[in-house]
Amino acid sequence: MLKSLSERNVLKEESLMAINVSGRKPNSKARNRSHALNKSIRKQKLNLQVVRLADGTRVRISAKEKRTIFKDEKVAA
Repeated sequence: MLKSLSERNVLKEESLMAINVSGRKPNSKARNRSHALNKSIRKQKLNLQVVRLADGTRVRISAKEKRTIFKDEKVAA
């Protein structure tokens, strides 16, 4: 059963990926080091987590920011 174009657009809008609100960038100074002492540069990526806000929108923030936010909420309560 094919759905109409407008129904598909509504479904697509509901299932959008979370928005990355964190302005942080990956650490580009990390290095891999093998047993043969070879060096290679790699990126140390952020641990992005999807969090649903009170208004229902989903955002991607780093785990460090998430911990800080929820810690502040627990202290306030």
